[in-house]
Amino acid sequence: MLKKRYVKSRGICKVTFTLPPNIAAESASVLGDFNHWDPAANPMQKLKTTGEWRAVVELQPEQRYQFRYYVNGAEWYNDDAADGSQINEHGSENSVVLTSM
Repeated sequence: MLKKRYVKSRGICKVTFTLPPNIAAESASVLGDFNHWDPAANPMQKLKTTGEWRAVVELQPEQRYQFRYYVNGAEWYNDDAADGSQINEHGSENSVVLTSM
């Protein structure tokens, strides 16, 4: 699930990425164009109250970014609530987030 908040004073879009609840995770990160697909760049935190995994990433507005969730150091997942999807160079799909205002 994606939640977007625009911060006009800073010229950014804060995107909250939430791992879909049906995915069992011991660890999770959100990887994408915005962090050069680096698993260490945006680790997700597990919320004690809900058990959901979340990460907030500051992105440039008016952009299109591909992303996926990287779970347990070996599994890739897409977000069904993403703004779209795109076939990647590996023949699978990446999720897409649009930061249009």
